[in-house]
Amino acid sequence: MSVRPIEEGVVRELGDTGERVNLSYSAYLHLDELLSTQHPVSRPVHHDELLFIVQHQASELWFKLVLHELRAVRDRLRADELRPALKGLARVKHIQHQLTEQWSVLATLTPSEYAEFRRFLGTSSGFQSYQYRAVEFVLGNKNAEMLDVFAHDERAQAMLRTLLTQPTVYDEFLHHLHRHGHAVPESVLRRDVSQPYAFTPELVPVFRRIYEHSREHWGAYEACEELVDLEENFQLWRFRHLKTVERTIGGARGTGGSSGVAFLRKALDLTFFPELIAVRTEIQA
Repeated sequence: MSVRPIEEGVVRELGDTGERVNLSYSAYLHLDELLSTQHPVSRPVHHDELLFIVQHQASELWFKLVLHELRAVRDRLRADELRPALKGLARVKHIQHQLTEQWSVLATLTPSEYAEFRRFLGTSSGFQSYQYRAVEFVLGNKNAEMLDVFAHDERAQAMLRTLLTQPTVYDEFLHHLHRHGHAVPESVLRRDVSQPYAFTPELVPVFRRIYEHSREHWGAYEACEELVDLEENFQLWRFRHLKTVERTIGGARGTGGSSGVAFLRKALDLTFFPELIAVRTEIQA
């Protein structure tokens, strides 16, 4: 059996050596803390509950990064820093691929396996993910009624209330276009950003001009396509979520009280950037 010897330069004395503190991988990532946060509630503990917990905790970590990036994208668009904003959107798209692919792991949980510990989950549900709601808010799918769901969690409710009153990524992109000479309607520029974004027909010709004269407006054109990619990835995530839930619990109600698959199916009709979809029909006309 071959053995790869450890190279001489590899640091072996980690932690407090007396002369200095050599930061370790575990200490930097707080692994002791991170790996001790999986607490199954089933009794006796069911083998597959760890999969269920890790899957959702991993998703929440990715959502945290998505929010971090989308806030930065929004700020960069406000500052007309389009290239860094596009880099941020590209990163979000890669994170979305990770989030979507994760469903294939959870899909290995069969209905009978899930049924053995599902009742222990009580009223907890992914519907109550405040970070997921925050992502939707920063992209434009705002719903003030959702604040009621987080009345038990002041910090989560405060985050959502703040995002509810702030411009979305799309709002800042449209203002960016306006500052660069595009005829964005005044009604869009002055809209109440606490409301969910609504389709504005007068905006479609603006995007048609950008698409039909892409060489003149390459930055705006590229940004439009990045946003469409982001929207499509979000829909693919929603669809994989729906199909995973359907394959696991069928038509049963969700643990949080929703109708389950029927509720998730309605989300497939939601769109963040409606004019960017509508303009495709106009271009082909």
